[in-house]
Amino acid sequence: MTRFLGVDLAWAEGSDARPANETGLACIDETGTVIDAGWARGTDAVLDWIGSMVEPGAVLAIDAPLVVNNPTGMRLCERETGSRYGRWHVAANASNLGRPWQGGVSLRKRLEAAGWTYTDGLEQPDPARPTFFECYPYTTLVGAPEFGYDDKRPRYKRMGVALPVQDRRLARALVCDDLIERMWRLADASPPLNLASHPLTDTLVTECSPLLDRDYKHREDLIDALISAWTASLWWLHGAGRSQVLGADDTPSVDGHRATILAPARPEQRRDPSFARLAALG
Repeated sequence: MTRFLGVDLAWAEGSDARPANETGLACIDETGTVIDAGWARGTDAVLDWIGSMVEPGAVLAIDAPLVVNNPTGMRLCERETGSRYGRWHVAANASNLGRPWQGGVSLRKRLEAAGWTYTDGLEQPDPARPTFFECYPYTTLVGAPEFGYDDKRPRYKRMGVALPVQDRRLARALVCDDLIERMWRLADASPPLNLASHPLTDTLVTECSPLLDRDYKHREDLIDALISAWTASLWWLHGAGRSQVLGADDTPSVDGHRATILAPARPEQRRDPSFARLAALG
């Protein structure tokens, strides 16, 4: 049975003086069962966890820039995130060689050295080899109708500054609890995600989201890892029928890597209007 891994990667790798932030981790299978979930710090620990979960044909989705070739500005896939999902209040942060946070690039190189295949989504990878790609959870939340965010992304990461701090924290926790309830309902989706199948992910539902920033970020990282794992499952099951490749027209690097984001998409979020018309016709 195929395994689907999700990694919400801390972009900065950390150092002896300043340890890396937590990385959220999740692994599910075709039935939606959560095989493992948790956190790690630093690239070595993340790789150790991935190595403990990998099986032939595993698919890994990583929430972090994996291919960065542009000296300045934004990658094409990031610009297309804003142009195609902006109506849903989704945009991407800029990644370029001038920024010091290249944890995703480092992880990609080490995964390839360990036998994983990076895919930009434009060619069919070898199904017998473990494959990984870049994802962005916000595009999943608004691009997959299963979540029900038809008009706007949920503000479970940052609230506006108009409210007092404690009120913002409470509002954020309520939005997060609503998101978790929507994730809970994915147990009957295609593909499924069964939060009740693992003690740690079950507590997402049985315990209210915390108010303190540190505790809340701990939970948020796990949520994003689960969404990433579900994105990997969606891509494996439905391919381009349910997702699109952002950055498909970007120029590959000299070693053949193209910077793309594989993003779940509604017909109206795609570049080609003819696809939207065909999808509407069934």
